[in-house]
Amino acid sequence: MAPSIIIYSFLILTITTLSTPTHSLFLTLVNNCNYTVWPAIQPNAGYPVLAGGGFVLHTLTHLSISVPDSHWSGRVWARTGCAYNGNHFSCLSGDCAGRLQCNGAGGAAPATLAQFDVHHGNADFSSYGVSLVDGFNVPMTVTPHEGKGVCPVVGCRTDLVSTCPPPLQHRVAGHGPVVACKSGCEAFHTDELCCRNHFNSPQACRGSVYSTFFKHACPSTFTFAHDTPSLMHQCSSPRELKVIFCH
Repeated sequence: MAPSIIIYSFLILTITTLSTPTHSLFLTLVNNCNYTVWPAIQPNAGYPVLAGGGFVLHTLTHLSISVPDSHWSGRVWARTGCAYNGNHFSCLSGDCAGRLQCNGAGGAAPATLAQFDVHHGNADFSSYGVSLVDGFNVPMTVTPHEGKGVCPVVGCRTDLVSTCPPPLQHRVAGHGPVVACKSGCEAFHTDELCCRNHFNSPQACRGSVYSTFFKHACPSTFTFAHDTPSLMHQCSSPRELKVIFCH
């Protein structure tokens, strides 16, 4: 009788497991740009790398990546103008230490960033936002699907490379075409613009004429280090977080 009871219990457990919703979350990256991008994904410390941390995404294609069912946080950005020179891989913007698969490495500024903190809180929250604190290289939005609560589309749809003020222009080899738009911090490296040292507090870190350029064009994005915390939205139990380049 004992073996029969064990087998019967196993069948019940198997059927229950198969019939229980998994609440899987997918991170989908969509390239609506008329050029190829090389998305990069960097987890925060202690979390796993997804999809090797980087890959190529041709125009009008997408890739869906399964996110761990446990707490995960990290950031996503697009690299542009990437190519191999012999065995050396590099990108004109957003480069991650000369790797196709960033494998946990961060990207070079300037770059538009999507930030995520998923599966947290008692309502399975996914927090997300788009940041121009490190500058801009590609228009980007984040759209949650099938979530509950306040789940707005956020990001920057405007191509700020074409309107970037001369002091913020990031050019190829210093004198080539403009490929991205620097933040004030990246352009001038001052404590005030970078919100460092004495300026590293919500009271002392303020917007500047340079962050205002980004904010006017894309009001739902972070544009300096201590920008409004409410720009990071919380959506309960979404099935998909869709990052669209050139939305």
